[in-house]
Amino acid sequence: MPEFLVTGASGMLGRSWTRLLETRGIDHLGASRAELDVTKKDAIERLLVPGTKWVINCAAWTDVDGAESHPEDANAVNGLAVRRIADRCLRVGAKLVHYSTDYVFDGKQSSPYRVDHSRAPINAYGRSKAKGEELLEQSGLEHLLIRSSWLYAPWGKNFVLTMRNLVRTRSHLRVVDDQRGRPSSCDHIAEATLGLIQKDCVGTYHVCDGGECTWFDLASLVRDVVNPDCAIDACKSEEFPRPAPRPAYSVLDLTETEQVLGPTSDWMHRVTRMLELLEGERRIRGG
Repeated sequence: MPEFLVTGASGMLGRSWTRLLETRGIDHLGASRAELDVTKKDAIERLLVPGTKWVINCAAWTDVDGAESHPEDANAVNGLAVRRIADRCLRVGAKLVHYSTDYVFDGKQSSPYRVDHSRAPINAYGRSKAKGEELLEQSGLEHLLIRSSWLYAPWGKNFVLTMRNLVRTRSHLRVVDDQRGRPSSCDHIAEATLGLIQKDCVGTYHVCDGGECTWFDLASLVRDVVNPDCAIDACKSEEFPRPAPRPAYSVLDLTETEQVLGPTSDWMHRVTRMLELLEGERRIRGG
């Protein structure tokens, strides 16, 4: 029986998890949405069976703007499914890692959000993730609740890869400079979470890259690595209206995590390293 069950295994974070477990030689089962729809009780019961030690719940509704027009669908995945998984874990004796977001906070702070700060989401996506947190806390299950923000990876759909493509194909871009947070490498999230598991940690932790920045800062770094000739201007969020409001400041405090795992590498180092590897591969292919 696999020691770890990874839901959402074909997504950005799920791929990092399955790759990590394979590298470490840890027995696991990675289940995509097609293989395990977390909104379906029978699907959970079929794959989450006695003998499983940890469920790594990477399944999530991640379309922030889409949640505004489909709040029930977002809540089904990010909220109700979490309690369904937790209940099954209780029955089979498994523990649960569940991932949440900086968007459970309102963005009105001017200093990093601590793990015990009150939830106050300002959009439907954030409300669905906050509901998942609440249901998990109420379940009585021994768990790890990991909040992260601004996820990126060498695969999938994320801001870093989008900017990489844009700076290669355009001469000028405008990027918002009035939203501040912490980028989070999916590989780092998986590695740090496994470290917390191996140190028998439970409760709520924040896992992100070190440092903080705006989207403009992040885009500028991508430009500097990929194509310094692309000009990027800073602008305000109101110039690019979106269905879902975003918190202006959603930096997550890393104190508890760093007390266990030590200092976290800076986002600039991690993003640069990933981009340099991708650019090196592109040059080898002749692209």
